[in-house]
Amino acid sequence: MTGPDITSILDGIGPRLRALRLGRALTLDDLAEQTGFSASTLSRLESGHRRPTLDLLIPLAHLYRVALDQLVAPPVTGDPRVHLKPQRHRGGSIVVPLTQYPGRIQVFKQVLRPREPDMVTHEGYEWLYVLAGTVRLLIGEREQILKPGEVAEFDTTEPHWFGPADDTTVEILHLFGPQGDRAGRSHGS
Repeated sequence: MTGPDITSILDGIGPRLRALRLGRALTLDDLAEQTGFSASTLSRLESGHRRPTLDLLIPLAHLYRVALDQLVAPPVTGDPRVHLKPQRHRGGSIVVPLTQYPGRIQVFKQVLRPREPDMVTHEGYEWLYVLAGTVRLLIGEREQILKPGEVAEFDTTEPHWFGPADDTTVEILHLFGPQGDRAGRSHGS
């Protein structure tokens, strides 16, 4: 990578940091209180008068709940296509991550093969949209059957399981987020 490329990448970090802060309705003083950095250091970082270092960027990426490369990488230009990498899981199911933002809502397309229910619990909140097939959803003692176009959302601290309702595979969009991030409600439902 040549010198001008590095310079343009470094020059883009400050504006991205400022946009993240403003997008979260934080003042420099709010951010200083949460990170331990002085407001003047943060201001100089955002304005490009202070060179970004990992010591500064890692805590900010953690606070904003974004990957470090989102702060450092220049905006994507050119080909807007996302190159997805399907992952095979036990039992032959396929998971295709559609987003990769740690600490934020994650979106997956899943192709689930028939399997026996195995109830699980964990922190978070999930939202399912059935693309194809019939889904059996178990939440605690309750059972729901979902057909294409139907949606379910639930708190994952309650024992749950979902999969095909019969001997065929199903395709779903699956959103998973931190506790309290109710995907359906945040998208206007």
